[in-house]
Amino acid sequence: MSDRVAALTAQAQAHAVAKHFGQAIECYLQASALSPGDPDILLQLSYMESLVGHYRAAHDYALQASELPTQRADVLKELLARLRTFNEVPAMLACIERMLPMSRIPIPSLIAIAAQLTYAGLPQHAIAFLDEARNADPDYPPTLLSRTHVLMFLGRFAEAGEDISRVLARAPQIAQAYWLQSQVRRQSASENHLAHIRAQLQVPQRTAQDRALLAFALHKELDDLGLHDEAWRALQEGCASKRSSLRYDEARSKEVFERLLRFESRTSPSRQPSDAPAMPVFIVGMHRSGTTLIEQLLDGHSDVRGLGELYDFTSAMRYATDHHCAGVIDPEIVGRAPAVDFAAVGERYLQGVAWRLSGEGHFTDKLPSNFLNAGFICEALPQAKILHMVRDPMETCFSNLRELFSDANPYSYDQRELADFYRHYRALMAHWHARYPGRILDVDYAQLTRDPEQVVRRVCAFIGIAFEPDMLGMHARTRGIVTASAVQVRDRIHVQETPKWRAYERYLAPLRERLGSD
Repeated sequence: MSDRVAALTAQAQAHAVAKHFGQAIECYLQASALSPGDPDILLQLSYMESLVGHYRAAHDYALQASELPTQRADVLKELLARLRTFNEVPAMLACIERMLPMSRIPIPSLIAIAAQLTYAGLPQHAIAFLDEARNADPDYPPTLLSRTHVLMFLGRFAEAGEDISRVLARAPQIAQAYWLQSQVRRQSASENHLAHIRAQLQVPQRTAQDRALLAFALHKELDDLGLHDEAWRALQEGCASKRSSLRYDEARSKEVFERLLRFESRTSPSRQPSDAPAMPVFIVGMHRSGTTLIEQLLDGHSDVRGLGELYDFTSAMRYATDHHCAGVIDPEIVGRAPAVDFAAVGERYLQGVAWRLSGEGHFTDKLPSNFLNAGFICEALPQAKILHMVRDPMETCFSNLRELFSDANPYSYDQRELADFYRHYRALMAHWHARYPGRILDVDYAQLTRDPEQVVRRVCAFIGIAFEPDMLGMHARTRGIVTASAVQVRDRIHVQETPKWRAYERYLAPLRERLGSD
């Protein structure tokens, strides 16, 4: 790097720290003109354009960077993450291919590659890189933590349990390991980790994130043992710790819902493409409403491919509105949506997922929060079907409350905020039903668990496929499931005669009153 390029890069970094992103972009552009083959400069331009909300420019700089050769591990790590951010998974896979063979990739890079593959819904690819990392150092905790996650997504729970035990034997201070250990299996009175978790919670100066992981682990194990009062206290601590580490703008969330209720497209309705390779089936609803279960059942059909949680439609809307935001949607995207060319959105979406298919006539896209995009989906993809999972409000919300998400769903750790979000969601879904009659099928979770064949037959009729008995054979599924429900949906359909929240009813009055439940 020349002195001039280094000086410009330093100036750009200083402008970025001061949040003068326009000036940072100008410095990086000058540096790129002097050093056109530097992928790191292009990546920094991509970041800066994202920070000012320019999706297309940020996207294009990331793709340009992916076409340039580099062996720098730090640049490759950022590049893979950037490409996955834009759902440019084929380009990401091409970069990974150029890094092979695995034997010459450092362990931290192997872990980073596996993380991006997992985020892209490819855990079956990710495990190979983690196996290579484990072979190089069988007891390296970061490898084993990542491998435990992926093994759980693949349904290999015994191996996951072995890996997490090895982590704790070597590094008993790692909070995430206790949370993973609590999730791998149901705990019993004779086999649990309560004393170890409680001891770790007493360690001073734990971060809020660590305390959340430990408290949620404690809640899970106490709940498994039926010690509900103690479990509730642990859940309270976990929710408070997690909520303290997140920013949730309730007013901004409400604005998104209000703008969606006013959305009116100003462009001509999209026409169903005659050469569309496959019909999308979107599965939407609140998190923890049964979306993973219905996808597992549909994936058993000979002409349906379950693709898991995809962000391709979100990416297509960001590209169409030329706006980069955190999360699935924000007020700006909704505000720009009326002028969007929805036919182009639909085409971009179908092109983006085509590489995942192998000739199937139908595929599922199971991102629950696509309920926010449901109106846009109806405009962009007239051939698409939308399945809306509906579950008891209290059971849905309590299941969210006791789930430790990453940084998503920040509303889910406070009873009042959670209930308010749920009410906005229900009002929006009622609006989409009225606005796009016949496009959305409500699928009742309780009915699905009690009489799966009848409900799946109705779903098949809505989609336009014939019911196949093999759809009910849950034990035969081997696909990776990269969701919080990876453990529950592996074996069989579980029928809960008594809702989980009933054991905690006396603590849930704020939630119940806010929901307006009977």
